[in-house]
Amino acid sequence: MLTSDERAYLLRAARGAIRAELEGEKPEPQPRPPQSLLELQGAFVTLHKRNMLRGCIGFIEGVKPLLDTVREVAVKAAFEDPRFPPLQLTELGDVHLEISVLSPLELVRDVSTIEVGTHGLVLELAGRRGLLLPQVAVEYGWDRETFLNNTAQKAGFPPDAWRRPDARIYKFSADVFGEKRKE
Repeated sequence: MLTSDERAYLLRAARGAIRAELEGEKPEPQPRPPQSLLELQGAFVTLHKRNMLRGCIGFIEGVKPLLDTVREVAVKAAFEDPRFPPLQLTELGDVHLEISVLSPLELVRDVSTIEVGTHGLVLELAGRRGLLLPQVAVEYGWDRETFLNNTAQKAGFPPDAWRRPDARIYKFSADVFGEKRKE
Protein backbone atom coordinates (compact mmCIF):
# COMPACT_ATOMS: atom_id res chain seq x y z
CA MET A 1 0.00 0.00 0.00
CA LEU A 2 1.26 3.43 -0.91
CA THR A 3 1.07 6.44 1.37
CA SER A 4 -1.30 9.30 0.58
CA ASP A 5 1.69 11.42 -0.51
CA GLU A 6 2.92 8.70 -2.88
CA ARG A 7 -0.57 8.30 -4.32
CA ALA A 8 -0.91 12.05 -4.84
CA TYR A 9 2.51 12.15 -6.52
CA LEU A 10 1.49 9.40 -8.98
CA LEU A 11 -1.85 11.05 -9.75
CA ARG A 12 -0.12 14.38 -10.49
CA ALA A 13 2.44 12.60 -12.65
CA ALA A 14 -0.25 10.75 -14.63
CA ARG A 15 -2.35 13.87 -15.26
CA GLY A 16 0.77 15.89 -16.07
CA ALA A 17 1.90 13.31 -18.63
CA ILE A 18 -1.50 13.37 -20.35
CA ARG A 19 -1.65 17.18 -20.33
CA ALA A 20 1.88 17.45 -21.73
CA GLU A 21 1.00 15.03 -24.53
CA LEU A 22 -2.15 17.01 -25.36
CA GLU A 23 -0.21 20.29 -25.41
CA GLY A 24 2.82 18.86 -27.24
CA GLU A 25 5.15 19.83 -24.42
CA LYS A 26 7.33 18.12 -21.83
CA PRO A 27 5.73 17.38 -18.44
CA GLU A 28 6.41 19.97 -15.74
CA PRO A 29 9.22 18.87 -13.43
CA GLN A 30 8.16 17.44 -10.09
CA PRO A 31 10.09 17.20 -6.85
CA ARG A 32 12.30 14.16 -6.41
CA PRO A 33 10.04 11.09 -6.18
CA PRO A 34 9.92 8.87 -3.12
CA GLN A 35 12.16 5.80 -3.46
CA SER A 36 9.12 3.48 -3.43
CA LEU A 37 7.97 4.94 -6.76
CA LEU A 38 11.25 3.85 -8.36
CA GLU A 39 10.65 0.14 -7.64
CA LEU A 40 9.68 -2.15 -10.52
CA GLN A 41 5.93 -2.68 -10.27
CA GLY A 42 3.00 -3.28 -12.58
CA ALA A 43 0.22 -0.70 -12.80
CA PHE A 44 -2.86 0.30 -14.78
CA VAL A 45 -4.30 3.74 -15.34
CA THR A 46 -8.03 3.98 -15.94
CA LEU A 47 -9.75 7.08 -17.27
CA HIS A 48 -13.42 7.74 -16.54
CA LYS A 49 -15.50 10.47 -18.10
CA ARG A 50 -18.85 11.15 -16.45
CA ASN A 51 -18.58 7.77 -14.67
CA MET A 52 -18.06 5.92 -17.96
CA LEU A 53 -14.88 4.14 -18.97
CA ARG A 54 -12.78 6.35 -21.28
CA GLY A 55 -9.57 4.30 -21.42
CA CYS A 56 -7.56 1.74 -19.49
CA ILE A 57 -4.09 0.39 -20.19
CA GLY A 58 -1.34 -1.00 -18.02
CA PHE A 59 1.55 -3.35 -17.48
CA ILE A 60 0.75 -6.56 -15.62
CA GLU A 61 4.24 -6.97 -14.26
CA GLY A 62 6.96 -4.58 -13.16
CA VAL A 63 9.17 -3.91 -16.17
CA LYS A 64 9.95 -0.28 -15.30
CA PRO A 65 10.00 1.90 -12.21
CA LEU A 66 6.44 2.45 -11.00
CA LEU A 67 6.56 6.21 -11.70
CA ASP A 68 7.66 5.64 -15.31
CA THR A 69 5.04 2.93 -15.76
CA VAL A 70 2.25 5.21 -14.51
CA ARG A 71 3.29 8.07 -16.78
CA GLU A 72 3.54 5.80 -19.81
CA VAL A 73 0.27 3.94 -19.32
CA ALA A 74 -1.60 7.16 -18.51
CA VAL A 75 -0.67 8.46 -21.95
CA LYS A 76 -1.48 5.12 -23.58
CA ALA A 77 -4.87 4.97 -21.82
CA ALA A 78 -5.67 8.49 -23.05
CA PHE A 79 -4.50 8.07 -26.64
CA GLU A 80 -3.97 4.42 -27.56
CA ASP A 81 -6.81 2.37 -26.05
CA PRO A 82 -8.30 0.92 -29.25
CA ARG A 83 -11.81 1.02 -27.79
CA PHE A 84 -11.86 4.83 -27.74
CA PRO A 85 -10.80 7.78 -29.90
CA PRO A 86 -7.76 9.69 -28.63
CA LEU A 87 -8.54 12.05 -25.76
CA GLN A 88 -9.05 15.69 -26.71
CA LEU A 89 -7.88 18.69 -24.67
CA THR A 90 -11.50 19.78 -24.23
CA GLU A 91 -12.23 16.49 -22.42
CA LEU A 92 -9.36 16.64 -19.93
CA GLY A 93 -11.32 18.60 -17.31
CA ASP A 94 -14.07 15.96 -17.35
CA VAL A 95 -11.71 13.00 -16.97
CA HIS A 96 -11.16 11.30 -13.62
CA LEU A 97 -7.98 9.23 -13.22
CA GLU A 98 -7.73 5.99 -11.29
CA ILE A 99 -4.47 4.12 -10.72
CA SER A 100 -4.16 0.45 -9.81
CA VAL A 101 -0.73 -0.59 -8.53
CA LEU A 102 -0.43 -4.36 -8.84
CA SER A 103 1.17 -6.92 -6.56
CA PRO A 104 3.22 -9.70 -8.16
CA LEU A 105 1.16 -12.45 -9.83
CA GLU A 106 0.45 -15.62 -7.86
CA LEU A 107 -0.44 -18.88 -9.62
CA VAL A 108 -3.89 -20.12 -8.57
CA ARG A 109 -3.94 -23.83 -7.81
CA ASP A 110 -7.43 -23.77 -6.26
CA VAL A 111 -10.00 -21.26 -7.55
CA SER A 112 -11.67 -21.20 -4.13
CA THR A 113 -8.73 -19.05 -2.96
CA ILE A 114 -9.84 -16.24 -5.30
CA GLU A 115 -11.54 -13.50 -3.30
CA VAL A 116 -13.86 -11.25 -5.29
CA GLY A 117 -13.12 -7.64 -4.42
CA THR A 118 -9.60 -8.47 -3.25
CA HIS A 119 -8.04 -10.21 -6.23
CA GLY A 120 -7.67 -9.36 -9.87
CA LEU A 121 -7.24 -12.18 -12.36
CA VAL A 122 -5.02 -13.05 -15.28
CA LEU A 123 -5.86 -16.01 -17.49
CA GLU A 124 -3.17 -17.42 -19.80
CA LEU A 125 -4.11 -19.90 -22.47
CA ALA A 126 -2.76 -20.74 -25.90
CA GLY A 127 -0.36 -17.80 -25.87
CA ARG A 128 -3.01 -15.22 -25.00
CA ARG A 129 -3.69 -13.35 -21.77
CA GLY A 130 -6.77 -11.72 -20.34
CA LEU A 131 -6.78 -9.51 -17.25
CA LEU A 132 -9.49 -8.01 -15.11
CA LEU A 133 -8.71 -5.68 -12.22
CA PRO A 134 -10.21 -6.45 -8.77
CA GLN A 135 -12.62 -3.51 -8.91
CA VAL A 136 -14.29 -4.78 -12.10
CA ALA A 137 -15.93 -7.74 -10.36
CA VAL A 138 -17.19 -5.46 -7.61
CA GLU A 139 -18.55 -2.85 -10.05
CA TYR A 140 -20.60 -5.52 -11.84
CA GLY A 141 -21.57 -7.53 -8.74
CA TRP A 142 -19.97 -10.74 -10.03
CA ASP A 143 -19.39 -13.89 -8.05
CA ARG A 144 -16.15 -15.87 -8.42
CA GLU A 145 -17.31 -18.03 -11.34
CA THR A 146 -18.68 -15.07 -13.29
CA PHE A 147 -15.37 -13.26 -12.69
CA LEU A 148 -13.46 -16.26 -14.07
CA ASN A 149 -15.84 -16.53 -17.04
CA ASN A 150 -15.38 -12.85 -17.91
CA THR A 151 -11.60 -13.09 -17.58
CA ALA A 152 -11.64 -15.97 -20.09
CA GLN A 153 -13.78 -13.89 -22.44
CA LYS A 154 -11.39 -10.94 -22.05
CA ALA A 155 -8.64 -13.25 -23.34
CA GLY A 156 -10.84 -14.08 -26.35
CA PHE A 157 -12.05 -17.51 -25.21
CA PRO A 158 -15.42 -19.02 -24.33
CA PRO A 159 -16.49 -18.32 -20.74
CA ASP A 160 -15.61 -21.77 -19.40
CA ALA A 161 -12.10 -21.86 -20.94
CA TRP A 162 -10.59 -21.24 -17.49
CA ARG A 163 -11.55 -24.83 -16.66
CA ARG A 164 -9.24 -26.28 -19.33
CA PRO A 165 -6.27 -28.17 -17.89
CA ASP A 166 -3.80 -26.08 -19.92
CA ALA A 167 -5.24 -22.77 -18.66
CA ARG A 168 -3.12 -20.89 -16.13
CA ILE A 169 -4.93 -18.59 -13.73
CA TYR A 170 -3.07 -16.00 -11.69
CA LYS A 171 -4.38 -13.72 -8.99
CA PHE A 172 -3.04 -10.42 -7.73
CA SER A 173 -4.12 -7.65 -5.43
CA ALA A 174 -4.08 -3.98 -6.27
CA ASP A 175 -3.76 -0.70 -4.45
CA VAL A 176 -6.52 1.24 -6.21
CA PHE A 177 -6.86 5.01 -5.80
CA GLY A 178 -7.99 7.96 -7.85
CA GLU A 179 -8.76 11.61 -8.06
CA LYS A 180 -11.86 12.96 -6.38
CA ARG A 181 -14.75 12.59 -8.74
CA LYS A 182 -16.45 15.75 -9.91
CA GLU A 183 -20.16 15.74 -9.27
